[in-house]
Amino acid sequence: MSGPTPSQTVGPFFSLGLTQRAQNDLATGADSDAVWIRGHVLDGAGDPVPDAMVEAWSGGRWGRSGTDLEGGYSFRITVPEPAPGEAPHVPLLVFARGLLKPVLTRAYFPGQDEANAADPVLLALNEAERAGLTAAAESDGLRFDIRLQGPEQTTFFAR
Repeated sequence: MSGPTPSQTVGPFFSLGLTQRAQNDLATGADSDAVWIRGHVLDGAGDPVPDAMVEAWSGGRWGRSGTDLEGGYSFRITVPEPAPGEAPHVPLLVFARGLLKPVLTRAYFPGQDEANAADPVLLALNEAERAGLTAAAESDGLRFDIRLQGPEQTTFFAR
């Protein structure tokens, strides 16, 4: 055999699906409640994944952000209204090399202690898993790193 066939390889093809226009602004216009959520996609060794793509849904809007050379991604969002019985969160879908299917996680918001404490998804997880799904407040927005493997792996859900 001379080399792998296309059916045997996986990415990185994500840059083909990214356009030159920004697709990471999910807030409406000059929404004063909008916040930036930024993070990095990291592999099992804690190294950045520079060719991943993260998709997010917020407020009925969808967007995507390809990662940069440091594995960084970003979205401008408005904290969404939660579904009944749930805490506000943003679903994130991650496409990365080595994954045959994307992985799904959720970013919950800090400062939503009462809602987070009652969220059925968070209640089903242990303390470390819950902490890994809550974004951290920073001076210029929120931080939510996505770890694909390893001891601090982000919790992923079935789709």
